[in-house]
Amino acid sequence: MRFVIARFPFDLTRGGVLESMKGIKPEPGTGESVIIGRRHYPVKQVGQVLTRQDRRDFSAAEVLRAMAKLGFTCRTLPEAAPVDVLGSLQGASAILGTAAPATA
Repeated sequence: MRFVIARFPFDLTRGGVLESMKGIKPEPGTGESVIIGRRHYPVKQVGQVLTRQDRRDFSAAEVLRAMAKLGFTCRTLPEAAPVDVLGSLQGASAILGTAAPATA
């Protein structure tokens, strides 16, 4: 299947990706990852191995899209929970015994 990553077309197959990643040790990472075989690889590492380009040349979304279309399991970062700044400020003011600022 043909994919465009970092403005360059690549013909990738599931078997080709498995072969390319064989023998590559996964880097430690906490961000988005792709499960290839039994290993979790960071998305940028997979993109670098497959395209032989610098990691700054492509986005993680481009690689995730390609890997998902090839049938690999992709893990993305969870959405950040919204922070209630005013509630936190009021709670801190209650603990300190001061008045919280009024909202406009």
